[in-house]
Amino acid sequence: MKIIKYGTLLDGDRKCRIMKEEVLEYGKCEKFTKPQQIFEMLCSVFSLQKKTEEYLYLLCMNTRGRMIGVFEVSHGIVDGTICGNREIFQRALLCNATQIILAHNHPSGDPTPSKEDICVFKRIVEAGCLMNIYVTDNIIVGDGTMFSFVEENLHPGNEGKVT
Repeated sequence: MKIIKYGTLLDGDRKCRIMKEEVLEYGKCEKFTKPQQIFEMLCSVFSLQKKTEEYLYLLCMNTRGRMIGVFEVSHGIVDGTICGNREIFQRALLCNATQIILAHNHPSGDPTPSKEDICVFKRIVEAGCLMNIYVTDNIIVGDGTMFSFVEENLHPGNEGKVT
C-alpha cells in the first residue's frame, strides 16, 4: 500500500491547498480493518511510539474504507498538543474523505486517554456528524501499546464502524 502524506499550503491568493509531501510504501496490508493494524503502521512508518512530543495524525479514508491520505495535523509539547475541529476537517475535506481516524501519541508511554482526550474526541465526532464525515476511531500510541476508543467502547454512540 502506498501511504501518501499530505500537508497544506497557502497559494498565491492566500487560499488553502493540499500538497503531497511524500509517498511511503507499507507492504503489510492493503486495507486497515483493525486498530492494531493502524497502530503497527503508525509505529513502523512514522515512529509515533518514539516521538518525544505529542503529534496528532489524521488518517483520511474513502467510502470503501481505503486510506487516501495522512496528515500531521499538529505537533505539541511533551504532554499535549493543540488542534481545533477546523484544522482536522479542512484537511479531510481537501482530500475528499468520508471517514477519518485520529491518532496521537503519549510520550509518557502510557496510552490511557486523559479526560481532555475523551472530551476532545467527543467534540470532533459531533462536528464530523454535522459534515457527514464519520470519525471512525481515535488511537493513542504508547510505548509498544495502544488505546483504541472503539475497542474500549469510548466512541460516542458506540456505533464505531472500523474501516
